[in-house]
Amino acid sequence: MICPFCNANDDKVIDSRPTEGGAVIRRRRACLKCDRRFSTYERVEQSSRLMVVKKDGSRVPFTSESIIRGVSNACGKRPIPEHIKRQLADQVEEELHLEFEREVPSTTIGERVMARLRQVDRVAYIRFATEHLQLSTLEEIQRELDDLSARPMEGPDQTTLFAGPKRSPKPKH
Repeated sequence: MICPFCNANDDKVIDSRPTEGGAVIRRRRACLKCDRRFSTYERVEQSSRLMVVKKDGSRVPFTSESIIRGVSNACGKRPIPEHIKRQLADQVEEELHLEFEREVPSTTIGERVMARLRQVDRVAYIRFATEHLQLSTLEEIQRELDDLSARPMEGPDQTTLFAGPKRSPKPKH
């Protein structure tokens, strides 16, 4: 590994440990030329690219940055730490890669984000749901607020016993 301080290619690994639930290996290294220490991170590269099928039928490569951007827009100035937003995006990305091989509908991604965002912040959830479900009237937003109030909060490890009615974006007239 090339030292970021002196550009020498002579180092030794001092410590290795898994992070992010074992998905990443963090290595502490010491440069043998300048004696400075630095960290490197090793991640598995996703070999198969997941494509997102948009509502109009077009296909774009999946990026977690798109999820983070949508979540950040929904959160606005809400007091939600960046690491929580990143964690939410990482969880959704991991789930999608496990479940889908090549293509995933954008509506599925939105539903997964909504489910997790609901646990993080209800105001951010409503902001996101307004865009994702294409809620355009006060009555539609009020119905979503009523549904949000009526449904109990689920724990992060809680499984759904009874599937409720599946939500779909507002039909176009």
